[in-house]
Amino acid sequence: MASMQILVEKNVPCTLRDGTILYADVYRPNDGNQYPVLLTRLPYNKNERYYSHRYLDTHRLVENGYVVIIQDVRGRFSSEGDFYPFKHEGNDGYDAVEWAAGLPYSDGNVGMFGLSYYGYTQLLAAAENPPHLKAIFPAQTLSDIRDGGFFRNGVYELGQNISWALESIAGDELKRKYVNLAEYEEKMRELAEYIDTVEDWYTAVPLREWPPLKNLDILSYFFEMAEWKPDDDAWKQVSLTEEKLKKINVPAYHLAGWYDCFLGPSIANFVKLKQSSNQTQMLMIGPWAHGNFGFSIGERRFGLHASENWINYKEDLTNLHLRWFDQWLKGVDTGLLSEKPVKIFVMGENVWREEEVWPLPDTTHIPYYFHSEGVANTRFGNGQLSTEPPKSEPFDQFIFNPKYPVPTTGGGTLLHTGALTGPADQRAVEEREDVLVFTSQVLEDELEVTGPIKVVLYAKTDGVDTDFTAKLVDVLPNGTAYNLTDGIVRASDVYKRIGNEVKAYEIDLWATSNVFMPGHRIRVEVSSSNFPRFDVNMNNGGTMLTDLESRPAMQIIYHEEDYPSHIILPVIRRK
Repeated sequence: MASMQILVEKNVPCTLRDGTILYADVYRPNDGNQYPVLLTRLPYNKNERYYSHRYLDTHRLVENGYVVIIQDVRGRFSSEGDFYPFKHEGNDGYDAVEWAAGLPYSDGNVGMFGLSYYGYTQLLAAAENPPHLKAIFPAQTLSDIRDGGFFRNGVYELGQNISWALESIAGDELKRKYVNLAEYEEKMRELAEYIDTVEDWYTAVPLREWPPLKNLDILSYFFEMAEWKPDDDAWKQVSLTEEKLKKINVPAYHLAGWYDCFLGPSIANFVKLKQSSNQTQMLMIGPWAHGNFGFSIGERRFGLHASENWINYKEDLTNLHLRWFDQWLKGVDTGLLSEKPVKIFVMGENVWREEEVWPLPDTTHIPYYFHSEGVANTRFGNGQLSTEPPKSEPFDQFIFNPKYPVPTTGGGTLLHTGALTGPADQRAVEEREDVLVFTSQVLEDELEVTGPIKVVLYAKTDGVDTDFTAKLVDVLPNGTAYNLTDGIVRASDVYKRIGNEVKAYEIDLWATSNVFMPGHRIRVEVSSSNFPRFDVNMNNGGTMLTDLESRPAMQIIYHEEDYPSHIILPVIRRK
């Protein structure tokens, strides 16, 4: 079929239940036959190959006997209606699936594919149970928007939301609002200037009056969603709630990355659907960043076999999609169901491994305790990390000044174009006095850490509210310190009233898979900010969303018999 002609139809209309018309581009074999449909629905322009054909060879999908449909969601680019993030994607997705199934060149079987927002449109549509949806392949996507979407553990995902709003959403919003060409061009120049100088705007407060969007007079929902409280009913309409997840009952292949901004939600979707659905669920996690499935991520190279083009020297991502959809839409035994359902890339050792379940069954959760003589500040301090519980030790302390936050350096970020994502040398960050550094002895044997990771931090603050952060780091023999995973928690999200007393803060670092090789050391960083990835706590009970002023806070971290601060590492028994 590789020599077939591909027929491209532009702006094919799909009328929704409320009369709104969405438009799609259709790629199909030009032979008059009927084929299964692979549908993706995105807000980033169906005509833009960077997005719509971003990580898959969609022409190869057609050459292998599929109709590929790429649709602009409601209120974006060619489609009618008003855009509001995620709000209409469940019902609209249902209607789009059933429309696609009824097209004259469709055989009635529909699958969905896509990453990020258009990974989420699959899940929201699947929760509505369209009868002709047979399988989905959500990549690097969301779950509950309140945790790992707009917020994380009560902290606003500032950089991610600003970058998404300015770089991915604002352009088309301006085109719709400013129909006069001269006015539109002027606004687009203004937008370009804001994007070029976005670092200067990160600190603008209060965020509810953020000048770039206020001056452009667009994206009112950006401000609305930022101020929703965790228990607001509005979240239920845009989130993949537990109730919605339990309604999903189609086979799903979940694609994730250790350095992806949506790693936690992607894993959560797999784990929860594995529990609630009677359909096949599979999971693959590579050493990837958001939308980057290459072998060179951040400052590290993981080998060609880590790349989307040659996964484990076997196949590329397009072929993996073909095997998945051939299995469920064509009834072809592609061998997938005889494979183990979990495939993970183990960094450090840089190998792929297949497992039956996640988390792995041969996991021992070992606490590594923080120790110091009271001066763990900076990597030159006396902070130590070991499996020996603390006894009587002095506490560590630092001043967290919101005006001088700890800068984001790599990690699972989605920041402005050009910002470093993934593994990055942390040594410069570790020279700050407001960063506590706890480091193990040099390892004599390799140590594999694979699975969910959590820090339990016994801390006290004199702030009305505050944040605490933690980061797991792999220190090489030459001193280079590569971040593996991190997390943050807002005190007021855990305790409604802080008070100047010791609390146990649990910081979810999501997950990783890494072998700490002989000669390496394990390191944990503790601080109170990671900016601009997350908004900065003002320490006065207000936030960057609402307040102009901030105050410094004294942070005290305990590691003693009654308050044994530690990280819990999922250590894998090596066979």
